[in-house]
Amino acid sequence: MLLIALTGGIGAGKSSASALLVEKGAVLVDADAVARDLQKAGGKAFGPMVELFGEGVVGADGELNRAAIAAIVFPDKEKLAALNALMLPMIGAEIAARIEAERASDNVVLLDLPLLGMGTTNNYGTQAMIVVDCPVEIALDRVVNGPRAMKREDAEARIAAQITREERLKLADFVIDNSGSPADLALAVDECWKWILSLA
Repeated sequence: MLLIALTGGIGAGKSSASALLVEKGAVLVDADAVARDLQKAGGKAFGPMVELFGEGVVGADGELNRAAIAAIVFPDKEKLAALNALMLPMIGAEIAARIEAERASDNVVLLDLPLLGMGTTNNYGTQAMIVVDCPVEIALDRVVNGPRAMKREDAEARIAAQITREERLKLADFVIDNSGSPADLALAVDECWKWILSLA
């Protein structure tokens, strides 16, 4: 198994890049997807989340309203810290189990970790780091005017809660530039995959 971390700020296009790498044969362990699984009704984190933030964060469908939770935690450092203290150990244990399941394989395992470099999580023994990058203004535009349609001030609060673009780039062994078109991204991912295979 070759274990590679993949990170990038909100709106950088990490999901698009990881989907293209999966098409090439990588196995994806996605921290956000793990968190969503844990937070589903009946999941390990559902009850503790409702206890932490109140019944108002449960939507009409009986599931947690992630947008409502985001609106509570991103402007408030203490509430964000409380959320991280609850979720990170659970997410960490589940990620470790999913990586362990691949340990004996020859697979390229991509660990998609949005919090990498924030001192809030370990890197699970990753052997290299890929950063998906674009200028902050482009990322903001995508988050506000793309499918997420987030309010600009909410998007800015999320960006402010993450490490800076410069700090993230310092961590990179390989940078996927996603400031252009989807075709440009596909070419950048082709180059990244060649680099990954050179490591293997």
